Amino acid sequence: MHYVIFLTLLLLGNQASAAVSEEEFAELSAQLRMLMERVATLEAENKTLKEAPVITQIASEPVAAAPRKNEWTDTIAIKGDFRYRYEHIDAERSDTRERNRVRARTEISAKPTDNLKVGIGIASGGDDPVSTNQTLGGGASTKDVRLDLAYFSYQATEGLNITGGKMKNIYRRIGGNGLIWDGDYRPEGLAFIYERGNFFFDTSFNFLESDSKSGNETIAYGIQTGFDIDLGSGNLLAGASYYDIGVAGREVYFGDDNEFFGNSFTCVDPLTLNGCTYTNDYEEVELFVEFKTTLAERPFSLFADVVQNQAANDLDTGWAAGVKLGKASKPRSWEFSYIYQDLEADAVFGLLADSDFGGGGTDARGHILKGAWAVNKKWKIGFTYFDNERNIDLGREEDYSRFMLDTAFKF
Repeated sequence: MHYVIFLTLLLLGNQASAAVSEEEFAELSAQLRMLMERVATLEAENKTLKEAPVITQIASEPVAAAPRKNEWTDTIAIKGDFRYRYEHIDAERSDTRERNRVRARTEISAKPTDNLKVGIGIASGGDDPVSTNQTLGGGASTKDVRLDLAYFSYQATEGLNITGGKMKNIYRRIGGNGLIWDGDYRPEGLAFIYERGNFFFDTSFNFLESDSKSGNETIAYGIQTGFDIDLGSGNLLAGASYYDIGVAGREVYFGDDNEFFGNSFTCVDPLTLNGCTYTNDYEEVELFVEFKTTLAERPFSLFADVVQNQAANDLDTGWAAGVKLGKASKPRSWEFSYIYQDLEADAVFGLLADSDFGGGGTDARGHILKGAWAVNKKWKIGFTYFDNERNIDLGREEDYSRFMLDTAFKF
């Protein structure tokens, strides 16, 4: 730009030089050079001003913060469920019974490290080891809430998990049935869970009583092993278990002094039922198989489960077999199942067996019918009907039926 001005002024200056003296022309030329220098300075400043906004914009852009490290608080998880139940119980030589019950459970867990999980759970109900149901009534009295879970779960190596405390039962309940274990049972102790490919091997040491002050301290040992593999268009689960519960000569661990939940017992005074203790230990050998596939485009499964107490001379066998069609999981899906079960008095440790079949414990046989319909993924309506005979081996045999109607929610 200043070059154009310079040439223009120079041209004008040559034209005007004829009318002025050399002295005046020299002064004019000096002024022209000063003007050119000033123009050059202004152009430089203008260029700087044009570039300044770009520099300012780049400088004003926020610097991306370094990614925050994962904190253990980010791993906190809360889950739970609520169930409302209506029950109708008809036992021979007893009055017909109806009741309404609720079950509410919540668990909170976190992972302080990548391979360690810690959890605490609370549930409604009393101190019953195999039930967290709470019967409604008592003038709308407040209901009990107890510690249901308190555990750690440590992933020691690939495939090996160590769990301790008051925890969920690690052993598989074949067909979801309670032949040996009730679904609400929360063992207390230490467990080792190993899974490698299709193979699994689980073992535990659980306390029935850990305080030597009671004089009744007992540890129950268990092992369960087998394989879970895809087979054709289905899946096959098969294996064996061994449980050692040494209770012979010991008093009850829960309930009345003469309540042995179907198991054989011996009393110092048989007439008054004083000084009663377990007659047998329970060295239970279990064999099981379950096959899952599809039928008419619906999930279909069947199972068989048998157990025998090696420490009893008689009344030592139990078995169950069942079939299930459908699965109530997706909205408006349904399921139906049928099970037949026969559990002799000393086949398993009665305290921890299904608390509903035959009124709870052992020494019962009969049919179990179940059905459910999913309103949505979190809400299910279902029923269970027991048509049983109980006190077959010990006591007076009687008919027993029980109908349960449930509506259950998960969150």
